[in-house]
Formats: sequence, structure tokens, C-alpha cells
Amino acid sequence: MNQKIQHDCFQDWKKREAMAEAMIPLIGKLYREHNVVTSIYSRQIINRSVIDIIKAHRFVRQIEAEELAIEDSFPILQILTELNLGPAHIDVGKLAIKFKKQQQTQDLATFVRQEIADVIDKHPGGDGKGQDVVLYGFGRIGRLVARILIERAGSGDGLNLRAIVVRKGGAKNDLLKRASLLRRDSIHGSFGGTITIDETNNAIIANGTFIQVIYANSPAEVDYAQYGIDNAIVVDNTGIWRDEESLSQHLKCSGVSRVLLTAPGKGELKNIVQGVNHQLITADDKIVTAASCTTNAIVPVLKAVNDQFGIEHGHVETVHSYTNDQNLIDNYHKADRRGRSAPLNMVITETGAAKAVAKALPELKGKLTGNAIRVPTPNVSLAILNLTLNKDTTADELNNYLREISLYSELQKQIDYVNSPEVVSSDFVGSRYAGIIDGEATIADNNRCVLYVWYDNEYGYSFQVNRILQTLANIRYPMFPKP
Repeated sequence: MNQKIQHDCFQDWKKREAMAEAMIPLIGKLYREHNVVTSIYSRQIINRSVIDIIKAHRFVRQIEAEELAIEDSFPILQILTELNLGPAHIDVGKLAIKFKKQQQTQDLATFVRQEIADVIDKHPGGDGKGQDVVLYGFGRIGRLVARILIERAGSGDGLNLRAIVVRKGGAKNDLLKRASLLRRDSIHGSFGGTITIDETNNAIIANGTFIQVIYANSPAEVDYAQYGIDNAIVVDNTGIWRDEESLSQHLKCSGVSRVLLTAPGKGELKNIVQGVNHQLITADDKIVTAASCTTNAIVPVLKAVNDQFGIEHGHVETVHSYTNDQNLIDNYHKADRRGRSAPLNMVITETGAAKAVAKALPELKGKLTGNAIRVPTPNVSLAILNLTLNKDTTADELNNYLREISLYSELQKQIDYVNSPEVVSSDFVGSRYAGIIDGEATIADNNRCVLYVWYDNEYGYSFQVNRILQTLANIRYPMFPKP
């Protein structure tokens, strides 16, 4: 009997492997030819391995009664590849489950056509030029945004990374060192693809993307037009300039149309949290900011909670991984406590995230306080939201609501939900969400609650930056099934 069970288990695994292998070229064709991003319950499956695809199907058991069978999703992919689709985000897993749950009065092909009718025969058939993007600075966020842009090059009609601007380093092999930092990352692992350098043209070529490396000490030294760059959005990730006047230096450069700052802006600049207040961006806005990683993590959750329960007041405590702003060993620092060794201490410091919430959610102005503790981990942080609500609730009610928001709302790309008693911070390295609700940790007592929100303060934030870039470039990917 045991031998039969072993044989059956292994045969089932081989069958799933074979089907997952057959899915990969279909997923790739949809992405390369149509800019269609496919996923399984919000877990993207483009550029993924056979094992990753099987695990994505397995993940569905945390949401539904059982895991999704590959036999149910595979035929949907086959149908999609036979259609002339426009750019879209299609959750194949949700379509498969929706089809199984409905009264099957129609065949699968008809069902799929009806669900995605809005993008059938809507392929733009562009020239492949897309929107030019320049990264001014190539630090932690700059390199991760570069990885995202390269991974999502698709058919070339979307966001196209054209150049990075950096100061000339002291090493003779500066270009090689820049490429090496893109290729290897101590936290996020190796770059997914191939990277070569073109010393003659001073460029890095990553997965076929030609990235011009421009050396400059200030924006005034750069003429992008000489590199064929036109109407570009400059992503300033240096943190040197934070107000409208100083960031306007970029707009004086030939070939630049708009600027996105990857930090909280000062003055009257719009601090945008994609998914919450990106509608505030108008054609007249030449400079906008992506706020902070913490603001992006907490604002979508606060919006969801406030919409349903109302927030009377609250406190946000951020347990944040240390950053380059701190010292490795004790040394002078202009800020209080941050001069003490980051890998050896928990450091109480201030955060502007609580006040910044009001810029994205004016209805919460004056209702939140905040503080931060920097801890000896290199990445992934935790926001603890201690809230007093306008009405009573329970942990189950709150969790069920937030779980639904993470799956079927306009905030499904910003909020993720996990319900495991074993997760720790390193489990969220590489998360593409702004924040992840830890359902097991939720506390509720009448109208008071405590929510724990994990976030990859590097990668999750970089994806939010990428989403704002899409908004600035007027690149919209409708989501199916519709929220």
C-alpha cells in the first residue's frame, strides 16, 4: 500500500511539473506580445520557474477551501493566448475559481471572453518606444527600481529605462562596479537574467535593455537629448533635493518632462501613495513625490480601516530595519541616537510617517501620532497600528474584511494578507506589496484594535514607485476579474 501511495504521489507531482512547464511559454507570449501580466491570486507568474508556478497554485489553499489545480488554470491561459488582447493584469487563478463557483451554464471559452471583453481586440500595436525613464542616483532604491523596470520591459510599449546618472567613482573600473551592484544583492539575491557592459558606449546592457550610464555632479551638467532621450521622467532617488525649487533643476535639462522623488517632499509638493491618492496627479504636476516606505505601508491599511470602521485616533509605532543613514559603528551623526552602531542597537528615533498620512488621507489629519525604533535587521520592517475606532469590532471581523480588501478591492496591489503563526520578517523579503497584514497578530477589544503590518521597506516601496511611474506615464492596466 505504501509503495502505491508513493508511486501515485510522485506521478501526480510529475504531471503538475509537466503542466507548469507548458504554461511558461504561454505566460511569456502574453507578456512579450501583449503586455498582459498574469497572476495566481495576486502572485505574479511572469518570469517564474516551474516550482514557483506550482507554489502559486498551492498558495490558493490559504484563501479558498483547497489549492488551485493547474488543470483548472492551464486551459484559461490557452484561451488567452488565442485572443488579440490589449495590456492588462489578468488573475488566472481568480478566473478559474470564479468559473468553478458559478452555475456553469456556459463553456470556459465563453466565460473567459465575457470576463475580459474590455481588452479583446484592444492591442495598441505601438512602435515599441514607450515612456523614457531616467534614474538619477543608483543606490538601494535606484537599483531595485531598475530591476523592476528591466523585468517589466514587456513588449517595449510601457516604461523603458534609458539611463542612470551617477557621480564618477574613484575606481577606474567604475562601470564594472555599477553593473556588479545591479547583478548581486546581499538581501535580494542575484539579478534575474544577464548583464554585460559596453565600455565603448559607457552603458550597461541588462536582459537586452540598453542603459546609458551618465556621469554628472548635478542635474545642470546633463543633456539627455544627446542620448536620444525624450520626454523622460526622472526618478530622483538621491535624497539630496527634496523641495520644488531644487528638484526643478531636472526640468531645465533637455529631454526631461517630469520628476518623481523617492522620498517625502517638502513644501507643497504632492506626496503620492499609489492606490490611495494617485488621482490627485494632474497633467500640470511636473514634480511629485512617492512619500516614504512607511507612509506607503500604512496609508492603504488606514484608508481601508477608516472607510469601514472609522478611526477616532491612534498611534503608529514603526519597527524599522536600519538604513544607510545610520552608522555601522559609533560615530558622529547630526541626528539624536543615530550615531550609535546600527547593527548592535535598537535605536529610538522619530518618523514623519504619522504626520505624512494627512497628505494622502486628509480626513485623518491630527488623529495620529508616531515614533520609530531602528533595529539590527538589514531589511523588512513592521508598523504597529494602535487604533481607536468609531465602532466596535472583533479580530475575526477585522481580519475577514482586510483579507477581502487584499483580494478584491482597488487596493489589492498595495495590501497583502497572511494568516500563519510562523511568519517572521525574513519571510517578506521581496514582497511586492506596500504592506502585509499579519492576521494572526491582530488584536481587537470593542472599539480598540492593534494591527501589525509587515513591509519590505526596499522592494515593496520600489514597486509603489513603479506604479506611480505608470500613472505619470498614463499607462493603465485594467485588472481582471474586475474588483
